[in-house]
Amino acid sequence: MNNVLDIALEEYGVTEVVGKNHNPRILTYFKEIGHRWVTTDETAWCSAFANWVAFKAGCHKSGKLNARSWLKVGTKVKIPQQGDIVVFWREKRSSWKGHVGFFIGYSEDKKYIYVLGGNQNNQVNIKPYPTYRLLGFRSIKKTFKPILDAA
Repeated sequence: MNNVLDIALEEYGVTEVVGKNHNPRILTYFKEIGHRWVTTDETAWCSAFANWVAFKAGCHKSGKLNARSWLKVGTKVKIPQQGDIVVFWREKRSSWKGHVGFFIGYSEDKKYIYVLGGNQNNQVNIKPYPTYRLLGFRSIKKTFKPILDAA
């Protein structure tokens, strides 16, 4: 499994707090990617989660809170690998709204794409999304080369 999925899976089950309190872990996602102004877990956070995971993995990120911003990150791919970014439309294809997460796989009949992401029913989990809502897959590579031991 790749580093992106390892990091995302460690957050599995993180859930919004109902009411006036907010999950500090979700607020950490916003804070650590530079969106300190966000003070509520009611703010849409799928892109914040994807950015946080990419940041922790040392990969390219969108830096933005809208899901469709990921359509310009990394490299477009037709055949995704586990851990690649997957972007969907919401409401209608031409809307600005969307959803972003990490590709896990297709359902057997290919009608659904399983996604590991944040803000999926208000938590980090794996959920199927209809394939017809797909906008694209992106491969996000490391933004730095590892430093090799000089031994």
